[in-house]
Amino acid sequence: MILLLDTSTSECRLSFVDGDWRYDATWEAGRGLAKGLLEFIEQHLTEQGKAWADITGLVAYKGPGSFTGLRISITVLNTLAYANNWPIVGSTGDDWQQAGIERLRKGENEEIVLPEYGGEANITTPKK
Repeated sequence: MILLLDTSTSECRLSFVDGDWRYDATWEAGRGLAKGLLEFIEQHLTEQGKAWADITGLVAYKGPGSFTGLRISITVLNTLAYANNWPIVGSTGDDWQQAGIERLRKGENEEIVLPEYGGEANITTPKK
């Protein structure tokens, strides 16, 4: 089963795909993404009668989007891929899910996905 994740906005979008079976879920994460992302994934795995061990690959939406949202989800997915020896690919665009699934099916593995924020960082200067 492939886990697909997009946190480029405040709404976290999760999908599981296994052959013809597909499950989609959303969560308005707001500022709770870092604290609740793994619980959100696990909750939906359990609801679908699945387990972490059923995952065979990961697809990360790598941007553009929220700096914090992308940073959190891509770090979590990179960590899961490394710890479980799962292949991981990143994808962008409107067809990012299908493109990512096809890359995994071809045997591709980026090993580490890097986010694409869509612009330069907006770093404010210290007030002191």
